[in-house]
Amino acid sequence: MSVLDNWQEWKKFLGNRMDNALHRGMPEEAINKLAYEIGDYLQANVEPKNEQERVLADLWSVADESEQKVLASCMMKLVQK
Repeated sequence: MSVLDNWQEWKKFLGNRMDNALHRGMPEEAINKLAYEIGDYLQANVEPKNEQERVLADLWSVADESEQKVLASCMMKLVQK
């Protein structure tokens, strides 16, 4: 089972990766940039597996680049511990 199959598992996965990056000294700005790049990759290459991912994909598809960066930043805030 992929972490993308379950919304709670996906959030936990992202949160753990974000915590690891912060503890290793990665600046939050770099993490947000990476989150944007991951969001762009997921939109182009991965079919949403649940309702929450579908909503994010739909929002991402209508957002301009600036709005996508805000969405990525909001996701990072959502998964912070």
